[in-house]
Amino acid sequence: MSTFTHFDDRGQAIMVDVGAKAETRRVAVAAGRIVMRPETLAMIRDGGAKKGDVLGVARLAGIMASKRTADLIPLCHPIALTKVSVNFTLDEAGHAIDCVATTETIGQTGVEMEALTAASVALLTIYDMCKAVDRGMTIEAVRLLEKLGGKSGHWKAD
Repeated sequence: MSTFTHFDDRGQAIMVDVGAKAETRRVAVAAGRIVMRPETLAMIRDGGAKKGDVLGVARLAGIMASKRTADLIPLCHPIALTKVSVNFTLDEAGHAIDCVATTETIGQTGVEMEALTAASVALLTIYDMCKAVDRGMTIEAVRLLEKLGGKSGHWKAD
């Protein structure tokens, strides 16, 4: 079993030294879901939300958030992202919107936190834009789906 990398031998929090690691192409894919009332989903789908294009704003929020991950997560390295995408799928039967965020870089450390941040903030933005009509929405299943690159190679969720 591996050990936590963000602690030194005395248990103090540290930023991991990635200076000796090779630069490789790194990709991460994260996902999450927001469940809502059927009427709320219909408003988003039909463009009836008072605040405008909910998914367009949420997409931009997710992209912007991915670029600020190091400002939010204390021990994350600032990363020069080469690509970020945030996409949504409406699940009419489940009264939900699924979000998938993909982040890419060429660097010495991975982009998992950036993908997770993008998905989380995109979903939070949907909540914010729709809370006036549905405060009972739930954000769930935010998780890493896949990561590529680096010493540990390719990992994919079961």
